[in-house]
Amino acid sequence: MDVIQPTTSVIHALLTGGVSNLANLVTAIGALGGASMGLVDTTKMFRGGPSNIGFGHIEDGLAPFLNAIASNPAPFGKYAILRTLKGDWLNGAAKPDQKAKAKSLIQLALSQANAAALANVAAVDADALQSAVQKKADGGEAAAADTSALAQFESVLTAVIDEAYERGDQKYRNAAKTLAMVTSVVLSEIAGMSIWGITQENLVFFLVTGLIATPLAPIAKDVASALQTAATAASAIK
Repeated sequence: MDVIQPTTSVIHALLTGGVSNLANLVTAIGALGGASMGLVDTTKMFRGGPSNIGFGHIEDGLAPFLNAIASNPAPFGKYAILRTLKGDWLNGAAKPDQKAKAKSLIQLALSQANAAALANVAAVDADALQSAVQKKADGGEAAAADTSALAQFESVLTAVIDEAYERGDQKYRNAAKTLAMVTSVVLSEIAGMSIWGITQENLVFFLVTGLIATPLAPIAKDVASALQTAATAASAIK
């Protein structure tokens, strides 16, 4: 069996190995991307790791509402709500469920004592919201103006929660992909240099390999299958 010399160009080997080599390369790059994402995910054991990224948007977005209920006692005070929401965020609970819980906890914290402050945050009529809260607590029938104020408050709260969670999720996903890409580059360079030798050509090749590993991972098998099918079809025609 031929032994690859340490200074052999990996690009030359690919060009002379046919489509099967290229298909195998695509599969290997996809596996590298998947492994890198897995390694990034394992860092969650260290105080949440990258899962903490993005939650700051949620804290900032909900801060006006949470500050208005800061004096509420547990379990529906500001810090108790934040602990609950962060726990769900770190555990990767479904985003719709997280949004629903955030809304429910803030609604549960709404009381006569903080209705005026929360009304100012949501820019609704403070007297009407206080009246709606009181009548809801007493089991009475709220007037149309009171019901309207409560509905407006809930609509504003929903919009704020949606924006906060969407921005937080976007930041988390982008950061996780970036970390996985950096991991892929490091692993690719270490493995490539140790097998194929240190040359400028190989260095650039494995840099590119690491950069595309993460985005290629979800479709690597499909791309490899397509290459093999195309090669088979071309051979048949020939």
